[in-house]
Amino acid sequence: MDETLSLAEALEDLVSAEDFLDFFEIPYEPSVVHVNRLHILQRFHDYLARQAPNLPPEEDQQRGIYRLWLERAYQDFVVSDSLTEKVFAVFQTVSKPEGGMSSFVSIDKVFRE
Repeated sequence: MDETLSLAEALEDLVSAEDFLDFFEIPYEPSVVHVNRLHILQRFHDYLARQAPNLPPEEDQQRGIYRLWLERAYQDFVVSDSLTEKVFAVFQTVSKPEGGMSSFVSIDKVFRE
């Protein structure tokens, strides 16, 4: 890690789940990441989005919190799978009023951050 970069700057250079796991020095099983990389990153994002209002201003504390949530996101898929975890809306089904189930995802939900 380049010590001259801020945490935000360093994170901008990370592009894959493996990059994030390596950056935060989290040991991982490549086969788990290979199958679940997008799910892991989305779950990490979701965890951080809920935590964002409570993040401390100090970067070293933020780094520890980011590491904790990334490790938890990874562990979610060590002990479970993408169909069970339903991270993405396409995996979430709802009952239709006329009966049956739907996994319809409206376009506004597809492009929201």
